[in-house]
Amino acid sequence: MQFKKPKFWDKNRQTIFSLILFPLSIIVNFVAKLKRLKKGKKFKIPIICIGNIYLGGTGKTPISIEIFKILSSINKKPVFIKKFYPYIHDEINILNKIGPVISEKSRIKSLKSLDNSNYEVALLDDGFQDTKFLKDLSIVCFNETNWIGNGNIIPSGPLRESLDALKYADCIMIKGKKDQKKEIQLLNYNKKLQFFYFDYNIEIDNSIREKKFITFAGIGNPESFFELLIRKNLNVIKKISFPDHHKFTNNDLDKIINFANENNAIILTTEKDYERLEHKYKSLIYFTKLSVKIEKFDVFKNLIKEKI
Repeated sequence: MQFKKPKFWDKNRQTIFSLILFPLSIIVNFVAKLKRLKKGKKFKIPIICIGNIYLGGTGKTPISIEIFKILSSINKKPVFIKKFYPYIHDEINILNKIGPVISEKSRIKSLKSLDNSNYEVALLDDGFQDTKFLKDLSIVCFNETNWIGNGNIIPSGPLRESLDALKYADCIMIKGKKDQKKEIQLLNYNKKLQFFYFDYNIEIDNSIREKKFITFAGIGNPESFFELLIRKNLNVIKKISFPDHHKFTNNDLDKIINFANENNAIILTTEKDYERLEHKYKSLIYFTKLSVKIEKFDVFKNLIKEKI
């Protein structure tokens, strides 16, 4: 599903658009609360869920990959669970480079398929709102820049459900710097929440680091990617945003390539976007390898070990 976030979602105030859509948000929230009343199925295999409440761009997939590496380092056999949608093959391809992925149309079907497998931990990339099963560890990701936007539930705002759903969470991962006010805000919903902060690392080939860059991204939060490149002191002369999971056309890419040629610049995108490119364009475009650096890493690692 291609989706470009409305700008009014991230205003720190209510707008005419958010107010008009607010009645629909009440309905969405009511349905979400009804789902939370159902008791999920308990599986034998430990389940770690990395989800969000703010819609998109919170770092779920990089955190999922980091936890996979942690589990592997302690000699556990994890498997990624990713609900299948036709437009997420890019994310599945990235996860497949790290480890095995099971992707059915329902997460519960994927989990049931593990009953007679050798896998020891199910690692869900997304699924905090899926109440059909119980989780052993629920992690909710936020980005300090967007935080909770205007605080409203979709379509009036960017939240998938109300923040009181955090009473079902164990751990908060925030992309950004420690912020006591933000922690206090979320602790109002769950006093037992543990907080961890992380940032991204990117790998850029040294042979192109000093070049000029044209960057484009069709992800949940393109600005976060652009800001990261600038923080890494890259000379970004143009930034181009597309909707999340955008299917790039020849016209889209030809325009970018022509502009880059005219300005003697390198084209750079995310790994997720690169996975969606037609093969003929891949030799003309670079992508960044993304990893995460977690503060209090040893504490976080011990939390993972305790839950499995």
